[in-house]
Amino acid sequence: AARQSARVSAQLSGFGSVKFDKDNSGIPVPSRGVYWSISHKPGVVAGVVSDQKIGIDIEEIKPVPGKLIDRILSLKECMLFKDDDESIMFFRAFTAKEAVLKLNGKGIRKLAEVSVIGVENQMNMCLSFQGRKYRVENFLKDNYLASVTKNVQEVIWSEKTAV
Repeated sequence: AARQSARVSAQLSGFGSVKFDKDNSGIPVPSRGVYWSISHKPGVVAGVVSDQKIGIDIEEIKPVPGKLIDRILSLKECMLFKDDDESIMFFRAFTAKEAVLKLNGKGIRKLAEVSVIGVENQMNMCLSFQGRKYRVENFLKDNYLASVTKNVQEVIWSEKTAV
């Protein structure tokens, strides 16, 4: 279903038919110059495509234990989220970090190397990974939060609901 979501994204973006293959390490392989990323949780999927590297992650917003927040976010990072409640703050940061890692073809083991360095507003934030900055856009809908990042910062959101 997540790959079907990416197919819809490819069609809406004018890329047409795209293959969604992965390499031996499980990293998405571009097809005809089209990069892609997917994410899925019970009840929801997300897929994106771009003519450059891209990453997406989606999570359901739910209560988060303080110990988990402390493990994923530093106190300095938490202070950047002035207007967000604790769960929103956590999932904005966690999905953004995951999206940056996916864009770079890295796994969750590198999560501690990704830092939130700025929160612009309720939708945009800036992260740092391996000496490079990334602008990440958040999208909140029906108690799910998705984050997308790519090298050029225009993200066009489209919702499709499957029955």
